[in-house]
Amino acid sequence: MSSTRDVNNKYWDEKLETMPRAELEKKQLEDLQEIVKFAYENAPYYKRSFDEAGVKPEEIKTLSDIQKFPFINKTTQRDTQGVGSFLGELAAVPEEDVVFISTSSGSTGVPTMSPFTKKDFDEFQDTESRWFWQIGMRPNDRYVHALNFSLYVGGPDVIGAQNLGALCIWGGTLPSERLLFILKTYQPTIIWTSPSYAWQLGEKAKKAGIDPKKDLSIKKIIVAGELGGSIGATRKAIEDLWGAEVYDFYGLSDIFGACAAHCEYHDGLHIAENHILVETVDIHTGEILPPGEVGELVFTTLRKHARPLIRFRTGDIGRIDQTPCKCGRTHGRIYINGRKDDMFIVSAVNVFPSDIEAVIRNLDGITGEYLIRVFEKDFTCKYAVEIEKNADNKASDEEVAQRVSDALKARIGVKPANVVVHPDGGLDTRSEHKSRRIIDERKLDYNI
Repeated sequence: MSSTRDVNNKYWDEKLETMPRAELEKKQLEDLQEIVKFAYENAPYYKRSFDEAGVKPEEIKTLSDIQKFPFINKTTQRDTQGVGSFLGELAAVPEEDVVFISTSSGSTGVPTMSPFTKKDFDEFQDTESRWFWQIGMRPNDRYVHALNFSLYVGGPDVIGAQNLGALCIWGGTLPSERLLFILKTYQPTIIWTSPSYAWQLGEKAKKAGIDPKKDLSIKKIIVAGELGGSIGATRKAIEDLWGAEVYDFYGLSDIFGACAAHCEYHDGLHIAENHILVETVDIHTGEILPPGEVGELVFTTLRKHARPLIRFRTGDIGRIDQTPCKCGRTHGRIYINGRKDDMFIVSAVNVFPSDIEAVIRNLDGITGEYLIRVFEKDFTCKYAVEIEKNADNKASDEEVAQRVSDALKARIGVKPANVVVHPDGGLDTRSEHKSRRIIDERKLDYNI
């Protein structure tokens, strides 16, 4: 496949990626009508919930008609999983048609499985090839896939790179020393990991006497799993450390690996609108918001048959821009602010950890590591931040704390109740992969 593809063409599938908006939406409507009918006829949950809501698949005449149908969420998945069959009531195919399942991490509850038919899986991998090609991967690249292969939906994404023709090294969750050995010995050009680990791996390389810019050949770093890749200050810090370009990918275990990705302009993440219909809703009322407004992203899978997701509330807060990108692609771009679960409200201000990270990663004299503690005092929500001071920073802890507090106040609008300054390495936030940086000590719910 890759041998006949023009490596100078910037598009993996030019017709699909540059399709006029009207044509794209016409195809979306055809697929939406088919998948809603398929879900109703084959998945016990959808038959029951549509009947209870008094809606029928035939009512979908336009894309906006999807708004007549009920939402589902993670709780729906957990409540229906294993009910009636191994795959549960959301599944629309028999188990013998399923060739692969992944599961969620379970970080917010019971892990949920995501099944794929062979057609689902093949289309998933073609989309991954499209994202890899979009960021400039070509058959002459050497690629290290440094993501978890244990049931994680991002694990198989390496197949998309292989289908493109790249030389692929299935790294997985290797210890840092082993991964650095691979980077130094095999001199790969592209790696995929999490933003926090990309930063930490570069720092560990320097401490091991390896200059990531001079001694390694990494030219592009793909990051996912955390927001850092779409936070300008974090992306620049990683790029400066490695001398490589950072691209953010976004995926959901509920759908498939990477569903959206940066192009060369890094202005939002192109989402595969041939696979996903995107809505934005008010996080409290569920009211539909126009494109461009910030709310909770709601996805409907248009082509996944093993377990269709009709109006799935993702829990991700963001917006979509459906205007054409400078790169020429017409599929909408999503911008993620953060997780609804992670957002907290201080003095009537919505605070996302991504806003705090943008400040911390942009300040000189501190390592960029941080921890957020959310707590209650006098029946109001407060937050504190813990950071690390660089070993060569001569300023006092008090001066560093004040500078961080002032910067957070200027960016977010509310200053932290406290800033705790640790020495370099004093915070236990460094992880081989995803880093958990929020400790919520509240007993009351301030997000309602």
